[in-house]
Amino acid sequence: MNYRMIKFIVGKMLLMEGVLLLIPAFVSLLYQESSGVYFLIVTAALLVLSLLLSRKPEDTSIYAKEGFVVVALAWLLWSAFGALPFVISGCIPKYHDAFFEVVSGFTTTGSTILTDIEALPMGMNFWRCFTHWIGGMGVLVFVMTILPLSPKNSMFLMKAEMPGPTCDKLVPKARSTARLLYGMYLGLSVLEVLFLLAGGMNLYDALVHTFSTAGTGGFDNRNANVAFYDSAYIDGVITVFMLMFGVNFSLYYLMLLREFKSVWKSEELRAYLGIVAAAIALITGNILHLYGSVFKAFRYASFQVASIITTTGFVTANFDLWPEFSKTILLIIMAIGACAGSTGGGIKVSRIIILARTVTKEIRQILHPKSVNVVRLDGKRLTEDSTRGVYVYMSCYVAILALSVLLISVDNFDFTTNFTAVLTTLNNVGPGLSGVGPVQNFSAYSCFSKLVLSLDMLLGRLEILPLLMLMAPQTWRKRF
Repeated sequence: MNYRMIKFIVGKMLLMEGVLLLIPAFVSLLYQESSGVYFLIVTAALLVLSLLLSRKPEDTSIYAKEGFVVVALAWLLWSAFGALPFVISGCIPKYHDAFFEVVSGFTTTGSTILTDIEALPMGMNFWRCFTHWIGGMGVLVFVMTILPLSPKNSMFLMKAEMPGPTCDKLVPKARSTARLLYGMYLGLSVLEVLFLLAGGMNLYDALVHTFSTAGTGGFDNRNANVAFYDSAYIDGVITVFMLMFGVNFSLYYLMLLREFKSVWKSEELRAYLGIVAAAIALITGNILHLYGSVFKAFRYASFQVASIITTTGFVTANFDLWPEFSKTILLIIMAIGACAGSTGGGIKVSRIIILARTVTKEIRQILHPKSVNVVRLDGKRLTEDSTRGVYVYMSCYVAILALSVLLISVDNFDFTTNFTAVLTTLNNVGPGLSGVGPVQNFSAYSCFSKLVLSLDMLLGRLEILPLLMLMAPQTWRKRF
């Protein structure tokens, strides 16, 4: 384990967070709020820490183990320090509440403990939503676009952080890939801001909603969330962009190269769009009697389907009051999630495809023992490492889900509340059902349960293994 290189990268990470905190400080200054000084205090502390940690070692090599540890440490430390402005300012007095809120922001979950969001100063609300945009493409991917790390080091960090069963470079250099990803990410974000401005939003509202859409997070500066605007146009714009940010960004790169046939050949994309279309059609028919017209039912169904499957968590209707059939569909797509390589969370559509094809392969093998069966995705044969990775992920996912539900049950809430609280945090969605439904929040949970759910959010965003490796004693042993 190259401890000195880990310290060096973590130090640079903390410096970058300090720089980013200057942005909400400027917003506070712009709106003549005193809360800006609290961001400056944390920035100063991070600068000092960075200077202590950022001495570059002679041996700059890192491997998979160091990559996983750096990613896990970076996300934990960014969340730990990102919570401080809320605590110091008194906006969220209890540190564990502020930590939960910021973890929810960086992991693009959108679950909240706040009961009156509009009471927050503009700068604090900006930082809260801005964490979605930073965490959407990945904390380390963001830093890789700026810091001069070696290509080998960069790839290990990208593999540890990028969501999905595989991580491919768009171009030969990982740093160039990171820059391309953030270029496309920024371009789509600017486009959404322009569309929202055209719909009558002011610039501040357009920015915070774009941050939450792009990061597929769901934080809002309004208590009523997107329902506050009651606008079919705004609902439509956010619906389209949520679905766009739920697509694998490598497909946008192929579009830039005008390889449209290759884009449509993506089996994950076709499955993703098929699931979305089927869910919208079924829910529209199921809630038609609640809204009285096909247009209204379609509007609310399409928004909530896009919000849940992309794990954004925006709300325009209290879907906790919808029929059980519709709520069950939403729970299913909550677990499925978006595409690999997107800003969305969940299990990922590609993993569902791989699991389904593995089951089919095993059935064929039993029926025809001498036949040769392989699992393919997009026409490519998957390696044993790829399929084994899916099995390991799913096994850990189910175990963590069950254990977390058991742990937070000490608060004695009903099963629906507890189960959906874990499901929505582990999949980085935001709202659940019953006590944590779309018009409720997580404030009633105890400190212990909030820490469990915070850990679930981090496990979900980092896809389990980096955080498990950080906590495993053998990771820190010099010899195995």
